[in-house]
Amino acid sequence: MSTNTSAQFEEKRFALRMALRLPIVVSGRTDDGAAWSEPTETDDISTTGTLFHLNQPVAPGEHLYLRSHRPDGVPVEVKAQVVRIAPAVYGTARVGVTITEPKENWLRLFVSWVADDQTEDDK
Repeated sequence: MSTNTSAQFEEKRFALRMALRLPIVVSGRTDDGAAWSEPTETDDISTTGTLFHLNQPVAPGEHLYLRSHRPDGVPVEVKAQVVRIAPAVYGTARVGVTITEPKENWLRLFVSWVADDQTEDDK
């Protein structure tokens, strides 16, 4: 076994990541153009994307819309692109997405939840 083998499987994500169960609504379009929408929650979020479970079949490269709220109730909607799909329990898939636009809205959402979590820890 080559010494480079472990380097090949190194994590390639560079964004700050946080385990957070954040309610979101994911929506998109099927191949025939029909709109769909599915409520779910994140497994984790990062400054550039998120990972969540989804029943609706999606494909790598597909564009989705994510809706959520900051802790202060301000709604956030962003466009995302599917970058990873892995099987999960009960027929769902674990879907990883990167935020494509507006990235600053997602970053504000991430920062607001991290700050809210830190405030709770200080109590």
